[in-house]
Amino acid sequence: MEQTIVRLRDEATQQLTQISNAADLEEFRIRYLGRKGLFGTIMRELGTVSAEERPRLGQLANSVKAAIEDLFAEKQTALAGDTRTKKGQGSIDISLPGRYPEQGRLHPVTQIMNEVCAIFEALGFSVAEGPDVEQDHYNFEALNIPAHHPARDMHDSFYVSESILLRTHTSPMQARIMEACQPPLRVIAPGKVYRCDSDITHTPMFHQVEGFLVDTKVSFADLKGVLTIFTQKMFAKDLALRFRPSFFPFTEPSAEVDIACVICGGAGCRVCKQTGWLEILGAGMIDPEVFRMVGYDPEVYSGFAFGLGIERIAMLKYGINDIRLYYENDLRFLSQF
Repeated sequence: MEQTIVRLRDEATQQLTQISNAADLEEFRIRYLGRKGLFGTIMRELGTVSAEERPRLGQLANSVKAAIEDLFAEKQTALAGDTRTKKGQGSIDISLPGRYPEQGRLHPVTQIMNEVCAIFEALGFSVAEGPDVEQDHYNFEALNIPAHHPARDMHDSFYVSESILLRTHTSPMQARIMEACQPPLRVIAPGKVYRCDSDITHTPMFHQVEGFLVDTKVSFADLKGVLTIFTQKMFAKDLALRFRPSFFPFTEPSAEVDIACVICGGAGCRVCKQTGWLEILGAGMIDPEVFRMVGYDPEVYSGFAFGLGIERIAMLKYGINDIRLYYENDLRFLSQF
């Protein structure tokens, strides 16, 4: 039995060295390592040897079989490598032009967000970021929007619990920063916001930039000056600005801010619905009640705040008519920016 095992080892090793293709290798596997192969036969015959010899011969047979299996695996790997090399030979035409990977680009929303932040940073504003999951206190109450206030219905909020929600605007950063810092303050807060709304001009998640300035003797004229510079820089045009009276619980007086239509220059067209104006943001002077909430004396300090939607600015700047295009991941659309 021992001689048979050794002879089988030598025979199998020699045959492996002579195999040069996958078909012969498969025949070898069946003949030697298959369930009904020669090594399998030897393993079954071990039951006929004496009990004293069986452990030694069984150990020898197992070690020989393991060695042949290792050699078989090495030969299999070598033949696979040869096959890949042969397939590659002659398949490359060096006269063909190279194939360059397509260059990645920043998403248009990201581009506009970066541009907005850069403009306000040049005006001396610092950038602050806050949590997307916000406390009801900062999202509403600290901004003069108490429970059951009708303005809450305008936000269509995603609540996690009675006191926790996905923030509906980036304005909570106004309350958080004023609560933690003393004036003078000049801050913008960019980020994602969430509302239950979805159509060609609204999405459940969108991007917003909240900005505010607090100091002594801040006036509405300062707000107008900052926003005028912003629109001139953003749209690279000396566009007219219009402030329409509006209402926001956290500013008083409040205004909706329009710019002369970037398409027709104010003459009237389909985009501006023949009015010559396009709404871009909301703004106003910070309400004294908000100052009292954070411990500021409204007799000493004044300030203004504004909020703008990044998708809205991008749509106006790039002439995009459907906000859903931003989130469909169509490379034909994204590659234009």
